[in-house]
Amino acid sequence: MLLSKILLIAGIVLLVLAVVLIFKPWYVAALPAYAGLWLLHYSTYTTFPSWVFYFYGAATLMVMGIRYLSPKGEPDGRNTGNLYVGLGALMGCLIGMIDARFMVLGTILGTVLGVLAYSRTPHGKWLQFSKSNFIQYLCAKGLSVVVAVAMIGLAVEGFIYDV
Repeated sequence: MLLSKILLIAGIVLLVLAVVLIFKPWYVAALPAYAGLWLLHYSTYTTFPSWVFYFYGAATLMVMGIRYLSPKGEPDGRNTGNLYVGLGALMGCLIGMIDARFMVLGTILGTVLGVLAYSRTPHGKWLQFSKSNFIQYLCAKGLSVVVAVAMIGLAVEGFIYDV
């Protein structure tokens, strides 16, 4: 019983760390979110099917590879795009919280709209919707945010429907 509560608290701390890493990208946010899913699963307060760990494990490895191969930051040295992308993904996740499929779809749509909104700001004017910079930025920043937010949303949805 005590071990379950310790695993639950550690899993929640890792999921909160993943949310922080979405907005301040010191490291890949998907890794603590994935570890948080494992800890929540072993705490027995919520359970996930095995395909979740296979799918999100592969997605986390892919995002870590993209992060390793991508240049750090943005051309002007700022990271202001993370606020737009992260908030868009979180809002899309919350709107789609009806079902896991809608949650992931809402996260993807929120991320695309966040990148589009960022491209309309003065700091994001280097991103133009019709240029390849937009697609590259969406794939590099957006994919990691989508994977992390989808895992966070899956954990929250697990608590809502298991309780």
